[in-house]
Amino acid sequence: MNLAVKIGDLEFKNPVMTASGTFGYGPEFEDFIDINRLGGIVVKGTTLHHREGNAYPRMAETPSGMLNAVGLQNKGVDVFCNDIYHKIKHYDTNIFVNVSGSTIEEYIETAERINELDHIPGIELNISCPNVKEGGMAFGTSCPSAVAVTHAVREVYKKTMVVKLSPNVTNIAEIAKAVEGVGADGVSLINTLLAMAINAETKKSVLSTITGGLSGPAIKPIALRMVWQVAQAVKIPIIGMGGIMNATDAIEFMLAGSTAIQVGTANFIDPAVTIKIIDGIEDYMRRHKIDDVNDLIGGML
Repeated sequence: MNLAVKIGDLEFKNPVMTASGTFGYGPEFEDFIDINRLGGIVVKGTTLHHREGNAYPRMAETPSGMLNAVGLQNKGVDVFCNDIYHKIKHYDTNIFVNVSGSTIEEYIETAERINELDHIPGIELNISCPNVKEGGMAFGTSCPSAVAVTHAVREVYKKTMVVKLSPNVTNIAEIAKAVEGVGADGVSLINTLLAMAINAETKKSVLSTITGGLSGPAIKPIALRMVWQVAQAVKIPIIGMGGIMNATDAIEFMLAGSTAIQVGTANFIDPAVTIKIIDGIEDYMRRHKIDDVNDLIGGML
């Protein structure tokens, strides 16, 4: 059976990837799985400068999901390039860096530095970040700002660039088509949904930031719908995510139009879930007499 898929010029040994912010940098999971079996990993959000993130509490469990408001805590791109990169560059899988920023200039500078790393074949451009120069509205919530940051990074980044789309919009397909038009090699969706939780006893918000990002099984039907809508609008590959907990979920995303999938919240529940999903896809293909996993993409009848 062939499990290999392609995004741009980049080949993945299988369609299973990890989602940014749920898998650390990789070494954290080495005791649980063989990382080299994965199609790819996306390391946690990386910004130009060190960020402490938001105040605690910044994670909370919700029915069929979880809220997070970590706030892109990381040590900055220089620490990634000079320290972390050397600990992960030996992995025999596609390593993507999730690039984040508060201004277009920060995105550009971060992408330029990652472009120099030989064993990082791609970036995932996180356009769900607030644009501090435009009043705090996320880059990915309007076509003009999504196009501006994607085009600017495309000018300096020469490898595979996937743009991660925000679901907190009216028409996600319109934004996907817009970033395709300025050079995105693929899109990944969905990022978390804006949500909140309240403690009735204390009458206070559960999160320090009041609102946060909802992930997990609760958002899967919304994510599937958005992937299907985007698949009707663009020709570039889609990486689907949002509540994928097992192989059946992954296959549903591929049938809706995803070329590959990312596993996020499920990693917190079962650190070996990604390998189980790869094995589950193989089992599904065997049972349905499918020789090539690419035959599943957009295969919903």
